[in-house]
Amino acid sequence: MSVLVYTESENGKFKKNAFEVASYAHEVANQMGTTVTAISVNAEDNESLGAYGVSKVLSVSDDKLKTFNAKAYAHAIAQAATKEGSQVIIVSSSTDSKFLAPILAAKLEAGYAPNVVAAPEGTNPLTVKRTAFSNKGFAHTRINTDVKIIGVSNNAFGTHENDATAAVETFAPSLEDGNFNVRSVEIDKAVGTVTIADADIVVSGGRGLKGPENWGMVEELAEVLGAATACSKPVSDMGWRPHGEHVGQTGKPVASNLYIAIGISGAIQHLAGVSASKVKVVINTDPEAPFFKAADYGIVGDAFEVVPQLTEKLKEFKAQNS
Repeated sequence: MSVLVYTESENGKFKKNAFEVASYAHEVANQMGTTVTAISVNAEDNESLGAYGVSKVLSVSDDKLKTFNAKAYAHAIAQAATKEGSQVIIVSSSTDSKFLAPILAAKLEAGYAPNVVAAPEGTNPLTVKRTAFSNKGFAHTRINTDVKIIGVSNNAFGTHENDATAAVETFAPSLEDGNFNVRSVEIDKAVGTVTIADADIVVSGGRGLKGPENWGMVEELAEVLGAATACSKPVSDMGWRPHGEHVGQTGKPVASNLYIAIGISGAIQHLAGVSASKVKVVINTDPEAPFFKAADYGIVGDAFEVVPQLTEKLKEFKAQNS
């Protein structure tokens, strides 16, 4: 009857959201008076999950799961849930988890509540607080099915270390049923940079930067802050930046602790996609730009003057405090 958590990994290393969902699962387990079991796929250092409250890890090592396949992953997690008798399953709000969760819910006839931002308000019935209407409001949702799936929003709960020891058990789910074959043609990933999904800080640029040749100052600021770089939709459409950096309602959603928008006016789709960020800062020459109404802090000024000065001040601050 343990709480089951799916912990994502890449190239054998756990992603940041794996530790966040493990921390969340530990809180749910405490409320329910039970323990946490994690399922990991082709991951190393499974014992590290114990530091975030996981008591047991079901370690899956299968070449069929080297390339993500929502149907196959959901199939494996469903078997783990059945094996453990888990009535509550925790996943992240990554693109992969949002893909597999509805499939998993259909397999287990479970209720699924995505975009959850806080620990359950109660467990009988299980009631969770989640964002709604493109992060413009909150919904308090009861899940009344026997099996329940919770999707935790990125950076909403945080990581919390707990003194536990994780026992690792080999788990070999049956993947013979159904067509799980996926042929990967090409995978193009940024190397040596912070990803938007894992970033605590995101520095984003828009058409106000006037051209791709000016992106160096965005990247320099991001490097100083240890941040990911992103862009608005028009920028990616014009080919200034890769489409993988496009954030907003029609791109990648952002739920960072700090979001800095440089030269972005703030179209409604962009604001909807970044509104889950805790602190939003905008730098723009137009004081009437819509982003100023949504931002926590704003600087009316020329980005080509403001950003280099901000970068230098941050460098000085880091040097004094290193």
